[in-house]
Amino acid sequence: MASPQRIKTIAEFHALRGLNSPKHPLISVIELGKQFHRLAPGTHSMIFDFYMISIKRGMNHKYQYGQQEYQYDFNNGVMFFTAPGQILTIQIDQNNEGPEGWLLLVHPDFLWNTILATAIKQYDFFHYSANEALFLSEDEESRIQQLMNNVREEYLTSIDSFSQSIIISQLETILNYSNRFYGRQFITREKVNRELLVRIENLLESYVQSKNLASNGLPAVQQLSADLGISPSYLRRLLKTLTGQSPQQLIHEKLIEKAKEELTTTELSVSEIAYKLGFEQPQSFSRLFKIKTNISPLEFRKSFN
Repeated sequence: MASPQRIKTIAEFHALRGLNSPKHPLISVIELGKQFHRLAPGTHSMIFDFYMISIKRGMNHKYQYGQQEYQYDFNNGVMFFTAPGQILTIQIDQNNEGPEGWLLLVHPDFLWNTILATAIKQYDFFHYSANEALFLSEDEESRIQQLMNNVREEYLTSIDSFSQSIIISQLETILNYSNRFYGRQFITREKVNRELLVRIENLLESYVQSKNLASNGLPAVQQLSADLGISPSYLRRLLKTLTGQSPQQLIHEKLIEKAKEELTTTELSVSEIAYKLGFEQPQSFSRLFKIKTNISPLEFRKSFN
C-alpha cells in the first residue's frame, strides 16, 4: 500500500481540489459542490497538517479513521473531525458521485494566543482513532449550519484585527454544540452502544479467564480501549453515559466477580486467589474486595459454608 499523501497547507488542499486560493492562509470554508474536484475511484490515504471539521450528506463510500472503519449509505448529515497528523483513508466506489456539504479547515497557527490553542485538544472527537461519526438530526444540522454560515460570512469579509476573535468564538460554539450532540448520540444510538458494551463484557471475561491473569493482571483502561479500537476518553464517556460507571470501576467489578467464583468453588487460600488474579500483594486484593462488597474475602467465603 502506498504511503499516505501529506497535505501540509490549506492552500495545497485548495490546489489539489481545483479550488481558488483560500482567502486566509490559515483557515478556509469550502462548499462541496461542482467546483470541488472529487477523488478518483480507489483507496486514498491522506495526512493533513490542519484541523478538519465537516458535514457531509449522500455518502456511500468507506472511511477509515485510525482503527475505525465506517460505511456511509444515508442522506442525513454526518459530521466528523480530524486533527493534524492523523491518517484518513477513503475508499471511493466507481459509481460514487461524492457527498454534499462543507469543510472547515483550521491550521493550528490560527489558534495561537486564543482560548482554543490548547482547549481544542480536550474535545474527545479530535482524538486519534477515538470516534464514530456524529450523526445529526435535521434540527442539529440546521443549528451547526447556521454557525457555519457565520464563520463563512466572516471568512469572506476583509480580514481585520477582529476577524480572528470572531471566528474563534463561532468555532468554539460549533465544538461545544458538537459535544452536546455527541452526548445525545450516546443515549439514542442504543443498538451500536449495546453492541460495544457486549464487546467490552466479552473482552473483560476473556481477560479474567486467561491463564496469563496471574502474570499480566487485568488490563489498564488504555489497553482495554486499544483492544476496542477507541480512545480512553471515548470509552470513559460512553460507559459513564450508559452505565454510570468508569472503565476502572467496570474492570474492578469483573475482577470481584471472578474472586467470588474462586472463593466459593475452590479451596485456594485468599493469598493464592490474590496472586491468581494478578495482585502483587494479598492485602491489596482484600482491601479492594472489602471496598466493593463491604465484607472481607474470608467473611464472604464463610457465608457460603
